[in-house]
Amino acid sequence: MRIILISMIFGFFAALLSSKWIIRYLRKIGLTVKDMNKKNKPLVPLSGGTIVLAGVLTSYLAFIFLQTFYYNNSEYVINVFAVLNVILLITFVGFIDDLLINKSKDESGGLKQWQKPLITLFASIPLIVVNAGNSVMYVPFLGEVNFGLIYPILFIPIGVIGAANMVNMFAGYNGLEAGLGLVYTFMLGLYGYFNELYLGALISFVTFASLIVFYYLNKYPAKVLPGDSLTYLLGASLASIAIVGNMEKVALIVSIPFFIEFILKLRGKFNVNSYGYYEKGKIKSFYDKIYSIPHIFARTGKFTEKQIVYFCIFIEFIFSSLIWVL
Repeated sequence: MRIILISMIFGFFAALLSSKWIIRYLRKIGLTVKDMNKKNKPLVPLSGGTIVLAGVLTSYLAFIFLQTFYYNNSEYVINVFAVLNVILLITFVGFIDDLLINKSKDESGGLKQWQKPLITLFASIPLIVVNAGNSVMYVPFLGEVNFGLIYPILFIPIGVIGAANMVNMFAGYNGLEAGLGLVYTFMLGLYGYFNELYLGALISFVTFASLIVFYYLNKYPAKVLPGDSLTYLLGASLASIAIVGNMEKVALIVSIPFFIEFILKLRGKFNVNSYGYYEKGKIKSFYDKIYSIPHIFARTGKFTEKQIVYFCIFIEFIFSSLIWVL
């Protein structure tokens, strides 16, 4: 736990010290979009996931350095390097998506829906080539099954693609993506530590440490928005926790709200927005029906943006807590 804590500290301060420079740079290059839930829809820098990337990158490198030069232990290094490459590749894809700004609307145009899974597929390659994870999995009614090569060739890419795009759907409010991430990374980190699944704990906690910085900047009223660079990073981290940390079952449990969000978005044929519009200090949904978890609250027009975010974070907390009882 000592080396994980040191890595967290390095990552926290890297994210903190780089945040002002990154926000200033995003404004300088014109990477700004409208904050859609505000009265005057102010322009806010997009792609704040690069702040979290600076933190987790520093954390992983600090971990590798300490393992190599202080502990003289390379047991975890290959897997950590694989996770680091996944994070770098998928955050780069998210950043490219953020760059595709629709200037006429001052909002992100983004990659096409069919392009996102295809491009994020390449981000799973580092985990495939090192054969990360354990191919022996428990299947209900069948017991333990060894999937052999099917696990790295099929299950790993599905996990990375699914997690990245799933996390990307549950977004659209100040502090929402980061707040949800803080809950499930902290819970998974604790679970990994107490069950001696230390790689899962490492990935969870270093992500949590950098997210603390970003949440402070992204909470209402946001100084920077996450963009796909953050949602993809969080999705890849969640997939890595499951695969490299051998925590597939608990990762699925904390992901239940994202599965619900997927079903709701499917109901709207993936052509709906989670955010609403500002009306007398409250947020009102554009739709009468529920096509996203925030719509449960926004369709009434009785709640502020902060309240809707807190409700969603509480929902994630409830489901994440189930890992201790199921």
